[in-house]
Amino acid sequence: MPKPLNNNELTPMIQTKLPKVSTTIFTVMSTLAQQHNAINLGQGFPDFAGPQGLHDALAKHVSAGRNQYAPAPGVQKLREQIALKTEALYGRKTNPDTEITVVSGGSEALYVAIAASVHAGEEVIVLDPCYDSYDPAIALCGATAVHVPMDAPDFAPDWARVKAAITPRTRMIMINSPHNPTGAMLTRADLDALAEITRDTRILVLSDEVYEHIYFDGRRFESVLSHPELALRSFAVSSFGKTYHVTGWKVGYCIAPPELTAEFRKVHQYLTFCTFHPAQWAIADFLESDPKHYHDLPHFYQEKRDNFTALMQPSRFKLLPVQGAYFQLCDYSAISDQSDLDFCRWLVEKVGVAAIPMSAFYDAPPEQRLIRFCFAKQGATLEAAATRLCAI
Repeated sequence: MPKPLNNNELTPMIQTKLPKVSTTIFTVMSTLAQQHNAINLGQGFPDFAGPQGLHDALAKHVSAGRNQYAPAPGVQKLREQIALKTEALYGRKTNPDTEITVVSGGSEALYVAIAASVHAGEEVIVLDPCYDSYDPAIALCGATAVHVPMDAPDFAPDWARVKAAITPRTRMIMINSPHNPTGAMLTRADLDALAEITRDTRILVLSDEVYEHIYFDGRRFESVLSHPELALRSFAVSSFGKTYHVTGWKVGYCIAPPELTAEFRKVHQYLTFCTFHPAQWAIADFLESDPKHYHDLPHFYQEKRDNFTALMQPSRFKLLPVQGAYFQLCDYSAISDQSDLDFCRWLVEKVGVAAIPMSAFYDAPPEQRLIRFCFAKQGATLEAAATRLCAI
């Protein structure tokens, strides 16, 4: 009789593909916030509802029976509305059938774009600090992330440094504007510089534009879609979750030239196949009926930024300038010499406010004392948090 296998022998050994990855800092800090009943200014989600008209449209389409699989590229009406919006905002005509794909959130779009176009042994240039999903997506494709730092306090790309990082193995450059976590924004001159260093190369651009409608002080958001040269080599990613305050719906989209979209859809169809069906119809209806919502977002969020800035003035934190997105960086050097992670744990446990340590956004964190607060919150939430923070 063969010897029975024990449990250890039945369990295959797994060599991790992501040795540097554990639970994301957003989950860690949100869990701590719940445990300590803290005000959560860490994870980037609103604590207020989306537009009532959008909610009503979702209920209508759920009741109408649009609850089975959606078309893999996205509901036709939604893709058509995205095309109209893109032309109106950025002056670029896009074909909804061959250039627009609806996906389950911006994070899926970022992963799919990398998986569709980057091969093992190739390199992807990312600008540090950067959102924490970039590196794992690159690693899972067997490629290498090449980190080019951006320096505080303005966090502007040094294009000479980016150009110096390009090698024959460079396949993609990732950009993000308005930037998470710093709030910095790229200018037209930045896009021109990027076009110049990628000209006559096979380098693709992946542009994370999920905060495209959140910018301040009369600035203009510059999309790669508005740059004729870059648009021909770019994946542009956006998120309805950010635009309509419904991050849990996980609906976003990617716009790319037909040859890039074709490869993008090959991966998408085997990853999520399709995205939340009734929400696609609801968003399509709302885009058609109320474009005023996204036009008003800059003012809506600038009021929140300015309110939080005013509330924090009496504090010992130094607030860095914010050009866009809904995050505020704060320097806590005058308060503590703890690491940013230890300081954030202390904030949750002793002060009752959750933040995100900036080191989570770096491959090799510099010597600095910066944390990130999210101000996409109700006024009462911001007031309560600022009261606690100013008491330090």
